[in-house]
Amino acid sequence: MALSFYYHPLSSYCQKALIALYENDIPFEPVQIDLRDPDSRAKLTALWPISKFPVLKDGDWVVPESSIIIEYLDQNYPGPVRFLPADPQVARQVRMRDRFFDLYVDETMAKIVGDAMRPEGKTDPFGVDQARTRLETALTMVDNAMAEKTWAMGDAFTLADCAAAPALFYANMVTSFETRLPHAAAYLKRLCERPSFARCLAEAKPYLDMVPKPK
Repeated sequence: MALSFYYHPLSSYCQKALIALYENDIPFEPVQIDLRDPDSRAKLTALWPISKFPVLKDGDWVVPESSIIIEYLDQNYPGPVRFLPADPQVARQVRMRDRFFDLYVDETMAKIVGDAMRPEGKTDPFGVDQARTRLETALTMVDNAMAEKTWAMGDAFTLADCAAAPALFYANMVTSFETRLPHAAAYLKRLCERPSFARCLAEAKPYLDMVPKPK
């Protein structure tokens, strides 16, 4: 039975899971969800009442959350690219970097972008200032970490790089770091040139105008 993938091309977490699907050419049925459409949202809610994508359906198995989806694919649909190494100590480091990009780059970026979408009088300037400080700290850490590495763990492309690609792409839209953080910028360039993520960006391009430009 074919895999079904419930997602939207603009979502960073959906792109993260798509990278893994594309890296190993795993066939799947794409089910694009528009959360503004009640009927479309209902398809997602029927699988995962939290109503957040991405969600992977494999027969009777329903697999939510991008990191868990990638681990599921790595275990059940292995290919040339292995996203978690067999060594448990190294795998733990991969998971730590994955959480770093999700929690301190992606989620922090989303706070800034989300605030720009709030109606007048409902914004959170203090929270946005905190988020900008945290994001700058995280990006500086990435810049330092990538000074002598190709990918997040060195030579191997892993789960951590799946997380880094969309997180850094959208973070660069929020606060351009191409001139002041050269190692992070070079890493993002390599990620954008990777065919799997380049495909995600091409699919997201028609929707990029929906991303507000924070002040």
